[in-house]
Amino acid sequence: MHAYGLPPAYAQAVLRITDARTGEPVEAAPARRGLTRVEAHASGLDPTSLRVLLVSDLLVRALELGGTPVWSLLSGEHEQAELRAAARALGIRPFEDGGDLGSGLGEAQVLHVAVEGGAGATGGVLVAVAPVESPTTAVPDLSDPGALRLALLSHARDLPVRLDTDALEEARRTLAHWRGSVADWARRPSRPVPDEVRVELRTAWEDDLDVPEVLEVLRRVENWPDLADGARFETYAYADRLLGLELTRDIGSLA
Repeated sequence: MHAYGLPPAYAQAVLRITDARTGEPVEAAPARRGLTRVEAHASGLDPTSLRVLLVSDLLVRALELGGTPVWSLLSGEHEQAELRAAARALGIRPFEDGGDLGSGLGEAQVLHVAVEGGAGATGGVLVAVAPVESPTTAVPDLSDPGALRLALLSHARDLPVRLDTDALEEARRTLAHWRGSVADWARRPSRPVPDEVRVELRTAWEDDLDVPEVLEVLRRVENWPDLADGARFETYAYADRLLGLELTRDIGSLA
């Protein structure tokens, strides 16, 4: 059980991401309030391409939570319409149309998200994504997009993921449990997110987009003794602004 204490000083939020070209961490938004472009390099509808799109979506969400203006693009040659449709199903923010807008928008940073070892664009920062191993089919199963999203989020982006039946079933169980818990907590009086929990969440996702640690913080909050259920609800709702798992979807559905 994690013991929470007083939160450390928390000043300006700074998202740092590892540049795969140098192996060094860099600021994802080096200019305060400067525009950042996130460009996903994916070609073809397969689980690895969807993971690239999902990492791009997490970057967009994290930057927006830090107050950085962002625009996102999808680059690739094949199945672009299918990729955009799959992205919508997964709750990924819509991609802008047109790749020639940046020159007139005063970009301060460009983040290219691509599968590791693949052909990445020149310039900017390269964010590498490890491949997804899928034993069943090359086309991802989008019948339960929330479970697919959680299964991919549960691993660091630089580690390969095996997307099999067991992984998806575990994600379905976890998601159903969390959504049910959030719906139950929502019936209690609201309480603010504890400062130390907010710090842990922000520290995790600002440290090279460590989403598995964000999920671990939620697990600790669920079992934190003496924490008001209203605070648990607000914590999960706050974290879901990054995770995009629709954790509040079942509010009102429980008797």
